[in-house]
Amino acid sequence: MSTMRIAYQGEPGANSHLVINQNYPEAEAIACASFEDVFETVKSGDAELAMIPIDNSLAGRVADIHHFLPTSNLHIVAEHFLRIQFMLMGVPGTTLDSIKTVHSHVHALGQCRKIIKDHGWEPVIAGDTAGAAREIAEANDPHQAAIAPELAAEIYGLEILARDVEDEDHNTTRFVLLSPDEVRTDPNEGPIVTSFIFSVRNIPAALYKALGGFATNGINMTKLESYMVGGKFTATQFLAEVDGHPDDPPLARALEELKFYTDELRIFGVYPADPKRAELHS
Repeated sequence: MSTMRIAYQGEPGANSHLVINQNYPEAEAIACASFEDVFETVKSGDAELAMIPIDNSLAGRVADIHHFLPTSNLHIVAEHFLRIQFMLMGVPGTTLDSIKTVHSHVHALGQCRKIIKDHGWEPVIAGDTAGAAREIAEANDPHQAAIAPELAAEIYGLEILARDVEDEDHNTTRFVLLSPDEVRTDPNEGPIVTSFIFSVRNIPAALYKALGGFATNGINMTKLESYMVGGKFTATQFLAEVDGHPDDPPLARALEELKFYTDELRIFGVYPADPKRAELHS
């Protein structure tokens, strides 16, 4: 039996790699340079699935992902929440006093401002957290350190100098597992999330009317985000997520009502809710 392959964006040791290891330990994680490469890897058959970050509790939605998803022809089949924990790491012999520069992704540096400021280190932006760890290992310089997940230290042979250096202890990223095949979870298999995109017709109060069906049918909408498409200010597309299964009568009625006010409606995920979702939203 062949090993399942899951593509992700970043270098070995990135948080996307970590979430694959935690939830699909038997899978082979395939590193890709960009999100476009991730989708192309699945499209070409070099990987069966893709794992991508979609939201972060501090930084909000991950840039560009919401533009790629509708055109990727992939379907969300699972979600996973990962508590982000950053480690300060360096080559053997590095000490907190010897460090002069700290390297990491711009978001990671922004989420670890306190330790950087307290020690007077110079932040240096890298392509991603795991890539920063690799570069520090290659430089072999005790004056340089990286901020990255613990897995990166294991992969690149670095020593962890300080643990959990992030400023906030509620920093969480939501990842989604994507498949070229639509696999809808059975309606009876516990809490379910339905993700869909829609474009409202260009008529007065279209969005208000479109969302009315969810309120009257008692549907909990957990996400509603808008973004422009085609460079037009009037062409707005919405990404929405709701609790429930499209086969449930209340949600079925709400989606049917939504169709009256939209030019496009496409469901691209009906999948189990991660148990951590309830904890994070309580």
